[in-house]
Amino acid sequence: MSHTLAELANYVGGRAEGDVTCVIDNVASLGSAGSRHLSFFTGGKHKDSLATTGAGAVVLSAKHAELSSTNLIIVDNPLLAFAKIAQKLNPQEHLPGIHPDATVESDAVIDATACVGAQCVIASGVQIEAGVVISASCVIEKNCVIGKNSRLHANVTLNDETTIGKNCVIHSGAVIGGDGFGMANDEGRWIKIPQLGRVVIGDDVEVGANTTIDRGTLDDTVIGNGVKLDNQIQIAHNVCIGDHTAIAGCVGIAGSTSIGRYCTIAGGVGIVGQIEIADNVHITAASVVTQSIANSGAYSSGTPLQENAKWQRNFVRFRQLDETYKKLKRIEKQINNK
Repeated sequence: MSHTLAELANYVGGRAEGDVTCVIDNVASLGSAGSRHLSFFTGGKHKDSLATTGAGAVVLSAKHAELSSTNLIIVDNPLLAFAKIAQKLNPQEHLPGIHPDATVESDAVIDATACVGAQCVIASGVQIEAGVVISASCVIEKNCVIGKNSRLHANVTLNDETTIGKNCVIHSGAVIGGDGFGMANDEGRWIKIPQLGRVVIGDDVEVGANTTIDRGTLDDTVIGNGVKLDNQIQIAHNVCIGDHTAIAGCVGIAGSTSIGRYCTIAGGVGIVGQIEIADNVHITAASVVTQSIANSGAYSSGTPLQENAKWQRNFVRFRQLDETYKKLKRIEKQINNK
């Protein structure tokens, strides 16, 4: 799909400079772009690439405009504008219809504009709305609902009663609505607690590959509007995640935890169960969250990488902290008694 520079600038609310009639077919990096490509620049180490790029146009901010001699789209947020243009130039196309190799129960309701791929299994009571794309080998169990224009990549599983909102993207291997890890102990033997809740996902949510979201035990597991989940995240039963929160890969969230709106959680974070995290909380990579966070802001607990010999010395000192603390308290007491 092609557009002129003027059309793309107008689309993102920017200002075109240079040859506004030049045609752009697609996007590319500064280093690999050709004359019909658009790239972007946000500053930093790519300044040399900006000066030598073969791109037909570059998206950047006004403060960087003088660094480039090519055609420009000038905006306040170049990365955001680039993302919008990349989507416009690369629309997700599909042909509506149900593949003959798919298995669909007779009472499933599938909009005529939806696409169901080969070897999909669509169970009883499922509702699939307009524009939905379900790629090959997905399993949609009983009474699931998938909202308008959502897309499931290959090999996604939605267990019973799962609800997906509009304009969602679920990547390959995701399992949504599997049983939560609920057990009761009977003198050393584990007895399974039936998981009777659902998973309810809002609009404009993205779920990464091989991420798992467990159904609630009694109440629902809820993922708010605009939430973005990276690959290989574990979300346990009855977790609630507020609107527009973003969570990076390999995060584990234990059961019945509530996470607020507009939070960011970096990779490898572990969050214990039954705590509450406020809105606008930002947790850095590899942190372990063991208690509720009542105030917005940035939080860290992971130990930064250092040379092994230095780490070993620091670890020895860490083990001596309690003894050192007691010694200092004794010295402080002696000084105060003089």
